Amino acid sequence: MDIKKFFCCSLYNISPKLLLRVRFLSYYKYYRKLLSFKNPITLDEKIQWMKVNYYNDNPLISQCADKYAVREYVKKMDCEEILIDLYGVYDNAKEIPWGDLPEKFVIKWNCGCGQNLIVKDKSNLNIEDTIKKLDKWKKDARVMYKYGAEMQYKPIIPKLIVEKFIETQDGLAPVDYKLYCFHGEPYCLLTCTGRESGKPKFYFVDKDWRLMRLNKAGKDAPDYFVPTKPEGYEQLFDYARKLSKPFPFVRADFYLEQGKVIFGELTFTPCNGFDYNRLYSTNEMFGKMLNLERVTK
Repeated sequence: MDIKKFFCCSLYNISPKLLLRVRFLSYYKYYRKLLSFKNPITLDEKIQWMKVNYYNDNPLISQCADKYAVREYVKKMDCEEILIDLYGVYDNAKEIPWGDLPEKFVIKWNCGCGQNLIVKDKSNLNIEDTIKKLDKWKKDARVMYKYGAEMQYKPIIPKLIVEKFIETQDGLAPVDYKLYCFHGEPYCLLTCTGRESGKPKFYFVDKDWRLMRLNKAGKDAPDYFVPTKPEGYEQLFDYARKLSKPFPFVRADFYLEQGKVIFGELTFTPCNGFDYNRLYSTNEMFGKMLNLERVTK
């Protein structure tokens, strides 16, 4: 753990609210103000408020933040058909029956963030090194919730998930479709392309697939620009509406390949609630759409 993360985790142990105030201060030039738990205005401020007042000790939120346990929630909401095939779930990497796995697969911890092991050719996999990497990721995941006081991850028991590799027609990483949902209604969709390049591009579109200039990339895009529209994108809004129903705010993430929707995850704290890639005016607009007076466990 680096010094910054160690410092944040130490602050968390003193007080999650103190940690969030300090972290918010580091983005003062963007937010233009100090974090207020009494009068949060922007979406990011309200996410910080919900971390300590709503996500903490909330069984449903923790279940849906768990990349394995959320599958039962998806089934309960009659959306089982969008779940990706699961090859196995394990307590540690040494339990994985490597010889039984197909040539391509994906491994991740149910409580991790951005730590996905994508295997396209099992014959090139160094199993000993892979086990060491997965063990390290587990240690990181168990304390990462402290770094941003993401209370929903605290109760999660670590599990390794091995799931099907998503094949795409162009052979590149699948496009992510992230729908921002407020009080059970998806408002807009954020596309994410080019992950394989290490420099992903993000664009917001509305329900009619028109570009929304809500972030830096959208603001700077040419007048004629519109992200590539996938076949059957309307389904994304339908599924997001079903899955977001109980929540004041959630980002519902999917893939969409050859017209088939594949569930990704439910995200309650996008960018840890410090998303300065969105325009500040967008942060204010999204904040108005999240009514904290309606937030109850």
